[in-house]
Amino acid sequence: MSAIPEFSRAAVLRKFKDPLKIEEVPVPKHIEPRAALVKMEACSICGTDVHLWQGSLSLKVDLPVIIGHEMVGRIVSLGEGVRDDSVGQALKVGDRIVYTHTSCGSCFFCTTARQPTLCSHRRAYMYETMEKSPYLLGGFSEYGYVLPESGRLKVPDSVSSELASLSSCALRSVMNAMSQIGKIEPYETVVIQGAGPLGLLATANAKVRGARKVIVIGSPAARLEMAREFGADECIPVEGTTAQERLDRVLALTEGRGADIVMEFTGVPAAFNEGLQLARKGAKYLIVGQLGEGKTEMQPSMIVKKNINVIGSFSGDARSYSLALQFIDKHQANFPFEKMITGRYKLDDVNLAMERMKSYQEIKPVISF
Repeated sequence: MSAIPEFSRAAVLRKFKDPLKIEEVPVPKHIEPRAALVKMEACSICGTDVHLWQGSLSLKVDLPVIIGHEMVGRIVSLGEGVRDDSVGQALKVGDRIVYTHTSCGSCFFCTTARQPTLCSHRRAYMYETMEKSPYLLGGFSEYGYVLPESGRLKVPDSVSSELASLSSCALRSVMNAMSQIGKIEPYETVVIQGAGPLGLLATANAKVRGARKVIVIGSPAARLEMAREFGADECIPVEGTTAQERLDRVLALTEGRGADIVMEFTGVPAAFNEGLQLARKGAKYLIVGQLGEGKTEMQPSMIVKKNINVIGSFSGDARSYSLALQFIDKHQANFPFEKMITGRYKLDDVNLAMERMKSYQEIKPVISF
């Protein structure tokens, strides 16, 4: 390993909607017990990064921040007491890891409710200021700091850093959501709203879990073509169709009942009401994509009359990260994960990558270091 520098080049957001600036950010000289310092290998770009940049998230952001939260780093320094990752695999300097937002392990949500993603003392990467130690709490940076309370998972040798980065937000969110849905029965039809990264990965998951039929609703056409490669049996375009036409198509594909399971990954508020329409009586409706501040009108009685089980799913814990890496590792030959990486950029080109992600010219661009 080369010597650790005094500063790390990082993409900093100082004002919402402004271009990111490449700045020299201090590298912590002291690594806390159970913490780690990593040299970044890859950080893929998420739609949430774009929403944060534009100031449209419903979560608190303490500007200025280093954006990026889908990162893979190679350990260059370990704090005292770090021996294993979150699933008991030995860790050492030189290993590649993905790492989670923090959970305290002692609040009501961590212990009694067993929902660590809702931790009362949760700290999240890219939301905290880079002007206070430990500074490097975002992925668009040459170095990153792994907080003591963060879960961390060793990346299998067979999984590239790009795919591990993809798994560390998009796929872990899908794995967490799937855990909340539970078993998918062989007779069940699943409708996926959205053909972005989460929608594509959810399509593959639903197929592997044995869904009778997987229907993907989304746009543009190129993403629907990719959805077929990820296991979609039917694809319905949003562009050029009305909500009623999409509903009629789903009803025709489900013997007039509607979908047994609907999963929302669009981030478009109006998709929620449409999802209620698409669900059959007694269906499960899983909401994952709604993190913005947008609003929509809905008819609450539809949930009651149709006896729909509406489930919100937020982020993912260390277990979800582990399941994501296992899914990528096991199914690399079955699904074209590499095709999701549509652009590769260096740190100096981060604004171009963000603009292209914002305008839907990319599915999953990645910053490499």
